[in-house]
Amino acid sequence: MKFMAIIYGNKDLWESFPAEDWPKAIADQNAFNARYTKTGELILAYGLGDELTARTVKVRDGERTVTDGPYVEAKEFASSIYVLDCENEARAITIAADIPFAAFRAVEVWPVLHSTGHDS
Repeated sequence: MKFMAIIYGNKDLWESFPAEDWPKAIADQNAFNARYTKTGELILAYGLGDELTARTVKVRDGERTVTDGPYVEAKEFASSIYVLDCENEARAITIAADIPFAAFRAVEVWPVLHSTGHDS
């Protein structure tokens, strides 16, 4: 069963981490990625650009518009996403709790209900 884990943040939050803490944070994240890739439960993990690099695309009456930033007005935005393939929700929650940034930020866990059929 597939799940998506999402961490929210913003540029101010990430900039508040001391520069000397980043090498350990990156090493911890790489270890997490390696551990769960090896078990086959981590399908992908991506860090996303900040809200200044996001775009919203809409098509109305055949006309495309592109605006800067995310569609919703919020102080925090999705900053990292993970796709997990787990036996059940309890296992997905266990893995989400092991994401290094779960010690600083909440991690949402969403079941994936539909796929394209192109995934493994």
